[in-house]
Amino acid sequence: MTSAPRPSNEYFRTVFILSASVLIVVMNTTMFNIALPNILRDFSLQPSEGAWIVSGYSIVLAIFTITFTRLSDYLPIRKLLTIGILIFSLSSILGFFADSYLWLLISRLCQAAGAAAIPGLSMVFAGRYIPMVRRGSAYALIASATSLGFGLGPVVGGMITDYLNWNYLFIVTIMVIFFIPVLYKFMPSEKATRGRFDVIGALLSGSSATLFLLYFSTFTTYFLLGGFLSAILLWWRINKSKAPFIQPELVLNNQYRKIILMSYLGFTLHFAVLFLMPIMLEQVYGRGAAAIGLIIFPGAMLSAVAAIYVGRLIDAYGNIKVLLLSQALLMTSALVFFFFAGKSPYMIMFAYMFTSFGFSSLSSSSTNEVSRILPNEQIGAGIGLKQQIQFIGSASGSVLAGILLELKTQPYTAGDFTLPFGTLILLMTVSTLSLFLYTRKIQQVEVVQENDI
Repeated sequence: MTSAPRPSNEYFRTVFILSASVLIVVMNTTMFNIALPNILRDFSLQPSEGAWIVSGYSIVLAIFTITFTRLSDYLPIRKLLTIGILIFSLSSILGFFADSYLWLLISRLCQAAGAAAIPGLSMVFAGRYIPMVRRGSAYALIASATSLGFGLGPVVGGMITDYLNWNYLFIVTIMVIFFIPVLYKFMPSEKATRGRFDVIGALLSGSSATLFLLYFSTFTTYFLLGGFLSAILLWWRINKSKAPFIQPELVLNNQYRKIILMSYLGFTLHFAVLFLMPIMLEQVYGRGAAAIGLIIFPGAMLSAVAAIYVGRLIDAYGNIKVLLLSQALLMTSALVFFFFAGKSPYMIMFAYMFTSFGFSSLSSSSTNEVSRILPNEQIGAGIGLKQQIQFIGSASGSVLAGILLELKTQPYTAGDFTLPFGTLILLMTVSTLSLFLYTRKIQQVEVVQENDI
């Protein structure tokens, strides 16, 4: 492990700085969601092909997020963040000049490799340096920045796409490079320690996720077989390696797995919604990119403001009650999308308010719960794996939505979105069941402890 100072409330200001960088990274995701209809037209792409601009970004983000968080056990967080920000900024410059689908996709994937350092290491920093009594507020602050990014991204992306071109979206993301000197001033100094990084495990983890997602978007049997083979080899590797990429104790932790499933499904729902909304608003309601951004904006802003109070709720009432709140909000959003999205564009605005608020509540409370149930030596790896699974959920949501929508033919009608939105209700039913089983296990443990006393 890296040699680091003790947790202190003094480091809370550093969380503000990290949250600002998270804001730009998240904006980078949602800006391109809004520009997606324009990109589909410019390169004559099908929705499932265009989804890879979003889902491919999420896959690389997933692979490199856990890579950066695992490296933080040996290398200073400040150094890793610097590397990530430099990769992200240089890739943004490359993307600005993209004039083909392949060039654009490569630029986005390189962006993701650098961007992965920022959200994951921000969570690790909060878990390592913020005392437990304020940790819920720290995670909620990062979640608030995430929600604000989801809100500003559509507005900024819509304006730029309408009045300039989607290439100029890359200019916005270059700004993150200015955080490097600020981070060096305010982040604590750590000493690197010698350790072994499981490169083979990292490659197997990334290939497993990529091959499974490729199968679900193409239904090619070879991808499915390759995914299973990679997963089997990964399991063998983490049980044989002295310093595995993914700690087997995490995989075998039943309660941790339930939290991971809830997080995965929450991210799947959110990114499916972010993929479907711009296409529906453009093709069903005839809205332009700027108008689409303004419709999405209120929900994300509500979530950004509410996230501050979510942190207080976590600190005051605990993670479980906020997790319950998140499930209720996300299920409500799925129901409103299913029954009312085809009635009016303002019902889409209304439904996304529940989605964004529920997503923010789930993100902060689930991360804080992971830091509570895991021993200190597993928190970094546990949060890193959680981040990886969440980003895989992001990719899954975009791919799933694209596949279900492509069962119909363009131009799409309101009825063509019934199946994708109905699938979201099923996802939230599974997620809510997972939370029920999680809380039931906690109650059983508490009863056993009382009987022992």
